[in-house]
Amino acid sequence: MRPMRAGALALLVISLLAGCGLVSSSGTFHDASLPDGQRPLDGAELVVTSKSFTEGVLLGKITATYLAAAGATVTDLTGAPGSASSRQAQLNGDADILWEYTGTGWVNYHNETETIADPQELWQRVHDIEKRDYDLEWLPPANFNDTYAFAAAGPTARRLNVQSLSEVAALPVGDRTFCVDDEFFSRSDGFLPMLEKYGMPYNTPDGVPAGNVTRMDAGVIYPSTAKSAPCNFGMVYTTDGRVKNLDLTVLDDDKKYFLPYSGTAVVRGPIIEQYPALRPLLGTLSERLTDQLMQDLNGRVDIDGEDPADVAYDWLRSEELID
Repeated sequence: MRPMRAGALALLVISLLAGCGLVSSSGTFHDASLPDGQRPLDGAELVVTSKSFTEGVLLGKITATYLAAAGATVTDLTGAPGSASSRQAQLNGDADILWEYTGTGWVNYHNETETIADPQELWQRVHDIEKRDYDLEWLPPANFNDTYAFAAAGPTARRLNVQSLSEVAALPVGDRTFCVDDEFFSRSDGFLPMLEKYGMPYNTPDGVPAGNVTRMDAGVIYPSTAKSAPCNFGMVYTTDGRVKNLDLTVLDDDKKYFLPYSGTAVVRGPIIEQYPALRPLLGTLSERLTDQLMQDLNGRVDIDGEDPADVAYDWLRSEELID
């Protein structure tokens, strides 16, 4: 297996050199240090990977920059395409640290169908499976939850006087108009079961008639929701930068239908045993990461066009976590 794993790592490094690359060419900052001058990871050699979407890359850049400031020599493999490649790199031992989501671990990696509404309970269940079966340590989750939600334009939410999905269900049928993408519409844990949960079944006269639902690309949903045309309520991700930028009001999932997707730093067991300082260091990051903060950081990349490495560095500086 070792030659295969080495080959997989080489391919991953080559592919990422064309995009993000290693620390020396990726924009991760070598010259940062901890404010107190301590180097708790001095001598450590760590590989940080991430998924390829904006939030995943940002979390990887934050982590790589911070751990390098703590004295580690960090290989930056952020931006691995798709969930499978970053996950597989960690399972193979080719990557040491990856930010994951509890819902992804529960549904995608372990094929569980039970909806666990309590974020802490879900984290514990995933933590125990991953530790037992893969020797991966899911550290305590951060304070952000990148899950599905429904939102309305601020003026529309105020006009209809809705702040929760139960209040949407109490509206006249004509006001219950939704924009969703095809994947969410057809998922077994997606749109149609959600309507059932809230007592407004799909394609019934007193529920949500088929004509009240517009299916469109996920990226188009945000501006359509902001204009309240063709829908009052659009499917969003809770930490997407467009939520704040477009003044969207995220509705409370008061019946706890949506599975939590709490962001969690995952470290290979042998690595965290060798470098126990990773626990408090990554915990320092986790406790500061909130839904609103992730909206802000994601927006700086997706809306303002800033480089993720610069955004990560600026945030760490603003929090006085690095010099």
